[in-house]
Amino acid sequence: MNKIPSVDLRDFLSDDPARKQKFVNEIGKAYEDIGFVALKGHFLDDALVKELYGEVKNFFDLPVETKQKYEIPGIGGQRGYVGFGKETAKGFKKADLKEFWHFGQYLAEDSKYSDVYPDNVTVAEVPKFNEVGKKAYQMLEKTGKYVLRALALYLGLNEFYFDQYIAEGNSILRPIHYPPITQEPEDAVRAAAHGDINLITLLMGAQGRGLQVQNHEGEWIDAIAEPDELMINVGDMLSRHTNNKLKSTIHRVVNPDRELWGTSRYSIPFFMHPVSEMKLDALEGTYDENNPKLYPDTTAGEFLHERLVELGLIK
Repeated sequence: MNKIPSVDLRDFLSDDPARKQKFVNEIGKAYEDIGFVALKGHFLDDALVKELYGEVKNFFDLPVETKQKYEIPGIGGQRGYVGFGKETAKGFKKADLKEFWHFGQYLAEDSKYSDVYPDNVTVAEVPKFNEVGKKAYQMLEKTGKYVLRALALYLGLNEFYFDQYIAEGNSILRPIHYPPITQEPEDAVRAAAHGDINLITLLMGAQGRGLQVQNHEGEWIDAIAEPDELMINVGDMLSRHTNNKLKSTIHRVVNPDRELWGTSRYSIPFFMHPVSEMKLDALEGTYDENNPKLYPDTTAGEFLHERLVELGLIK
């Protein structure tokens, strides 16, 4: 496969059973074949997308010392600001050429997770940043819920199987700024080759070259979305849970051609996580004596902690 398949969520949301099944088949096959799709028909409207990019740029344009006020110690970078060169992909020595922000789950005051998840961080200097971030978070979470419902049907599960695990899940919205490259990067890239930790990732900002996906032949192919599309990929948690039936594909963000080094790139992934107690054990029917379990049993919380240590975000 040398092209990312495109699907339309409106097929799944339609009242036509044939269109709904078509979407289930298309997204399931794409996730078996390459682990990525470009998705039209999501819940983010153009005005919200434009507003979000504007607010994200306003935040990253702040002076470094201002942004550093929002770097919260002791929480593994799970909320607020993470400065340039702080995250290193698993297996790499060079830090990625990026800085980023984390919005986390929005909980009711009486939620049992109120004392578990860190609080979201409010940026005083950019008044609309948090409000717009919250709206985008909720629309991406809603989109992800329907994608997971389609995948549940593809896997032969109850359509609403994942709903119980993603309600109040530990999901993260991560606006990323890849600053202009001012000197030879010495083997560092904007984001080194990696697989995502979570169930699925919904990515805004995959227009234009930069994001690359590794297919089963080991070839790197450009993953370029249309302006109205989100790029959505399988994460390691979902891959483990399906015993690799659905593929968590290695991907990277390469540095631009030298003539574009002076430009910034913005990318906004939504990492959809379940609640920590979700078991990631291989689902019944995904393994047998000829196709054994590939991974030890674990929970989402245990797996996340292990990976944050590997990324250098928790010491």
